[in-house]
Amino acid sequence: MSDHLADVRRYDAAADEAIVEKIIKHLGIALRSSRDAALVAVSDPEELKRVRESWVGRKLGVTDDAVADAAIAHVAEVMKGDRNKDRVTFYYLTAKQLGLLGSL
Repeated sequence: MSDHLADVRRYDAAADEAIVEKIIKHLGIALRSSRDAALVAVSDPEELKRVRESWVGRKLGVTDDAVADAAIAHVAEVMKGDRNKDRVTFYYLTAKQLGLLGSL
């Protein structure tokens, strides 16, 4: 948990630990299954589609693909300096960009 929270706080110093914990619980075993599963590959269109459908669509309830894609693209741009984009951080920032952290 502390590694994920520290990574999120590089982008949002006031990140709520409880919200980060909820994202970690949502991702569950996927975070532990492999290093690749714990990262978001923004250069892979299929990966971004999964983020849009499973996180932004199902979990956050955003059904407008253009809105979802814009938020995902924004987060990808914000995190472009990170070679390895932590999935928890990416999901947190996407929810924040959409104004939906409170819905978690």
